[in-house]
Amino acid sequence: MRRLFTGSHTVTVTPFTPRGFEIDFEAWEGFLDWQVACGVPGVIILGTTGEFLTITDSERSTFVKKTVDYVNGRMVVWVGTMNAHTPNAVRYSKEAEDLGADGLMIIPPYYYTPTDDEIFEYYKAICESCDLQIMLYNNPFTSNVDMPASLVGRLAKSFEQIRYIKEASQRIERIHDILVESEGHMNPWAGQRVLESYKMGARGYVNPYGNYIPRASVKFVEWAEQKRWDDVQAVQSIISKFDSIITKGHPLYGHQCYSKALAAAAGHPVGDVRAPITTFESLGQEGRERVAQMVPLMEELDTLVDAIENRKVAAK
Repeated sequence: MRRLFTGSHTVTVTPFTPRGFEIDFEAWEGFLDWQVACGVPGVIILGTTGEFLTITDSERSTFVKKTVDYVNGRMVVWVGTMNAHTPNAVRYSKEAEDLGADGLMIIPPYYYTPTDDEIFEYYKAICESCDLQIMLYNNPFTSNVDMPASLVGRLAKSFEQIRYIKEASQRIERIHDILVESEGHMNPWAGQRVLESYKMGARGYVNPYGNYIPRASVKFVEWAEQKRWDDVQAVQSIISKFDSIITKGHPLYGHQCYSKALAAAAGHPVGDVRAPITTFESLGQEGRERVAQMVPLMEELDTLVDAIENRKVAAK
């Protein structure tokens, strides 16, 4: 029987040396140790937040191997293996399996706006090449494809490796639809708004905030699993302030540079982003001011989590 994955899994940044020349493996080891210490059950590397489109094949192989080897079973390691060309996605997926990854996160072929049947054949080719558990990734804002619940159900019922989906269409009701269409085979994971997603039946969270507030974002997912909705909302209301600060006057998916800047503010510098994404350095005073607004939120979350945890202990 396959292992069931749950909880808050950080979809990670990729650390770079100055000017983005190389992956910074020394910084990466410190970052991974921090995730483990904060109780993060898994990491997802080479996703959108991890700038997978800027990574060469050689870097990919080395990054996956070193991550799996360094984690050494302390967390689950998922690898993003998507590509617009099916043979490349197949090759990346088989390589991740050979290197010891625990699972794959795969968005449909992007740019082309493929049909449901073309998407089905893409995932079929991957499933035929390897035996790892697969998390579908539905993000119409980046892939130009919105996978309907009917297609997700069809995939789950056709391939026993496909048991997860990161549902990031911003249509929370889709989680319920997926459970129905898959006849219970699929485990939907939140791609946004944990409180609402878990009330709809989500069973995990692909968590970009884990790059700078891992402890708080792990805890509020644990509380969502326990249906402690007031505690979840208390954390989520603060987390939403990060989004508000970052998105004011900043392009979609400019969050990568802020994720890295905030990781540095938390004591884990991971460099800046690669082109064409806006670098934090180029934001100058604007970027520094936004980070200065968010650091107190990080501290507020730590205080809040401590208070909730202490209340729970006192109640025993």
